[in-house]
Amino acid sequence: MATRKKPEPEGRLHPDHITSLVTGSHPQPHDALGQHALGDDFVIRAVRPLASAVTAIRADGTRVALEHVGDGLWEGLVPAPGQAYQLETHYENGPTWTADDPYRFVPSVGEVDLYLWGEGRHEQLWHVLGSHYRPHEGVDGTSFSVWAPHALAARVIGDFNGWNGVGHAMRRLDDNGVWELFIPGLTPGTAYKFELLSRAGEWVKRADPMARYTEVPPATASRVGQTLYDWGDDQWMTRRAATDPHNSPMSVYELHVGSWRPGLDYRGLADQLIDYIRELGFTHVEFMPLAEHPFGGSWGYQVTGYYAPTSRFGHPDDFKYLIDRLHGAGIGVIMDWVPGHFPKDEWALARFDGEPVYEHSDPRRGEQMDWGTYIFDFGQSQVRNFLVANALYWLEEFHIDGLRVDAVASMIYLDYSREEGQWLPNVYGGRENLEAISFLQEVNATAYKRNPGIVMIAEESTSWPGVTKPTAASGLGYGLKWNMGWMHDSLQYMQEDPMYRSHHHNDITFSFFYAFSENFLLPISHDEVVHGKGSLLHKMPGDQWQKLANVRAYLSFMWAHPGKQLLFMGSEFGQPSEWSEERGLDWWILDQPMHQGLQKLVGSLNAVYSSTPALWEQDNDAAGFEWIDGGNSLQNVLAFVRWSRSGEPLVGLFNFSGNPIGPYRVGMPFAGAWDEIINTDAVEFGGSGVGNFGSVQALDEPFQGRPASAELTLPPLAGLWLKPRG
Repeated sequence: MATRKKPEPEGRLHPDHITSLVTGSHPQPHDALGQHALGDDFVIRAVRPLASAVTAIRADGTRVALEHVGDGLWEGLVPAPGQAYQLETHYENGPTWTADDPYRFVPSVGEVDLYLWGEGRHEQLWHVLGSHYRPHEGVDGTSFSVWAPHALAARVIGDFNGWNGVGHAMRRLDDNGVWELFIPGLTPGTAYKFELLSRAGEWVKRADPMARYTEVPPATASRVGQTLYDWGDDQWMTRRAATDPHNSPMSVYELHVGSWRPGLDYRGLADQLIDYIRELGFTHVEFMPLAEHPFGGSWGYQVTGYYAPTSRFGHPDDFKYLIDRLHGAGIGVIMDWVPGHFPKDEWALARFDGEPVYEHSDPRRGEQMDWGTYIFDFGQSQVRNFLVANALYWLEEFHIDGLRVDAVASMIYLDYSREEGQWLPNVYGGRENLEAISFLQEVNATAYKRNPGIVMIAEESTSWPGVTKPTAASGLGYGLKWNMGWMHDSLQYMQEDPMYRSHHHNDITFSFFYAFSENFLLPISHDEVVHGKGSLLHKMPGDQWQKLANVRAYLSFMWAHPGKQLLFMGSEFGQPSEWSEERGLDWWILDQPMHQGLQKLVGSLNAVYSSTPALWEQDNDAAGFEWIDGGNSLQNVLAFVRWSRSGEPLVGLFNFSGNPIGPYRVGMPFAGAWDEIINTDAVEFGGSGVGNFGSVQALDEPFQGRPASAELTLPPLAGLWLKPRG
C-alpha cells in the first residue's frame, strides 16, 4: 500500500466548503471531490459518512489509504500520473464496498446539447436530460441530468442509496440550470427521484420530468429505463411516409386501455385488440392518454410523466410491442397528448424546484381553475422545448402515427373559462395567447417536417380560423380538427323524437355549410358518453328496436358525411350503460342478435368506406360533395352525392322519420343500375328488411337538377348507400 500523505496547506478546503460537500449541498461538488491535480501529485477526495476506512484502488493496482478529514470527508494524495480508480469503503461491523467514484468522471452531457437546450431548440431532448443507462469513459452506469434553474443544489436519491442523497450531489453545468451526475454501476429498473434545494432553503423531492419509465401508480418514483426493443415495422413506416393521411381513409376506434377489457396489459392487449379491429375494419385506434398519470380517474388527462408510458400495463418496450403489432396488422395508432396543463401534485412538475418552472408564475396565466391544474409557460423557451421534444418523442421513439392534442381552446384563449379580471390580456390588449399559438405552430411544423405521413389533430371547440391551415399561412398547422359543432348539432337532432325532427332539420344539415372550412374529423368520443350524458344508444328516442335503428342510421350518416370519423369503444355494438373507467364494456350485450347486427353494420360501413375513394379522397374539397335533397324537413330526409377525384359517385340517402317512405323519387348523377351497398335496415343488421331488393334503376328522367332519377323505398330510421354498378 502506498504511503498516505497529507495534502499541502494550499490544497486544504475551507470548513464551509467541507460542510457543503458532506451535506450534499455544494453546487459544484466535482470541483473538490474526485481526483484533482495538486502540485506534482493528485488529491482524491470522497464523502463517505460513517465509514471506518476508505482506500483508493488505482488502475495499476496501487492502493492508497485516504485520511478522514472530518464529518465524513476523506482525502489522500496519490503520485502523478492520475489514473482511473475505485474506492473501497469499510464500515465497522458491516460490509466492505468497492465501487467506481461518481466524482472522477467528466460531464455526461455535452456542450452542444447544453447550447441547444439553452436556445430551446433541442429536438431530441430525451437523449440528454433524464436518466440514461450507458457506458461513460468505459464504465457502465447511469447518467442523470435535470433542469432546475432556481435550485441552489441538487441530489439524486433512490433505492440504491436508501433515499439519502448526501453522497450523490449533482453539479450545475450552466447558467440555464442543468444539473448532472454519472453514477457508475447503477442499472436499469433503479427507482429514483431528484432532491432539490430551493432558494427558500427547503429540500424538495421530485420525480424526473424526463423519466422514460416509472413505478406503477400510486407509487411516484421514476425508474432508470432501458429500451431493448427491435422494431419490425419498416414496411409500415416506409408506406406511412409516402401517404397523405389527410386525404386517405381514416376511421378511428377510440379506447381506454384500462377498461376496454380489464386486466389486459400492453402485450395481452395486442392479440385481442388486433383481432377485434381487423374484424370491424377500423383503420386506426386512438388511445386515450397513456403518458404516466397518478390518478386513474383522470383517464390520463392529468399527466405527471410526459415521457413515460404508464407502467400500469407494463414496460415501455411492451407498449412498443403493442404498436409494432398494430402496424404489422395494418392499423395506425393515434394517442391523446395533453400539453395544455398539468396537475399540482407536489412530487411532480408543480413548483418543480420550489418555485414555478414549468408553469407560468402569474396565476392569471398559470392556473386552469376548472381542472385544478397549472398551465405551461409557453413563452419560456425551455418549457416549449420540453413539450415540442415530447411530441417528437412519441412520434419517433414509439412510432405513433398521430397525436390528438387535447383542449386546444384552453391554450389559445387567455380568457378561457375565466371571468372579467381573472385573465391578463396579451401585449396588444387581446384575448389570444400569442405564446401558446406560437408554440402550437412550432410543434406542428416540426412534427410534420421530421415525420412525413403523421397527422396532428386538434380538439378545438371554437370557431378559431385556420386551425388546419399551414403555419406558413398563419394557421395553427394541424392536419385535422375535431368537428365539435357537427357532433353537438347532429346528436341534438337525433335525440329528438322523429315526429318533431322536422322542426330541427337545420341541426342535421348545418355542418355541411362549413364542412370544408377546415380539415375535419367527426368525433363521437368518450366525452359524449360520460358524466350523465348516457351511452350513444340511450341518447336515441323510442323503444329498444327504434334506439338501435336510430344508431344504425346515425352511423351511416356519419360515415358518409365529409370528414374522417371517430367512434368510442362500446358504441359500435350499442353499449347500454354510460362508460366508466372503473369497469369493462357491456360485452355481454352481444349475446343479443340486434346488438350483433349493429356491430356487423359498423364492420360493413368500414369495409365499404375504405374501398370507396368517394368517401375520403376529397374530404377536404367542396368538389367532393353535392346536395341532392337537403331541404326535405317535412319527411326528415337527406340525400347527397360524394365524389372521388376520378368522378366515381356514392349516393347517400337517409330517412330519419319513423316510417318507410316510398315511392320516393330522387335525382341521380346518371342513369343505370345502382347497387344498394349499405342498407342499415337490412335484417342482417337487426333491421326490418325494408329496401329495394339490393339495387335501384335510375332512368334518363331529369329531377332535382340531375340528369337522371330513380324511384325507391326509404326504410324507416335508416340510411342507404348507392353505388353505380360495374
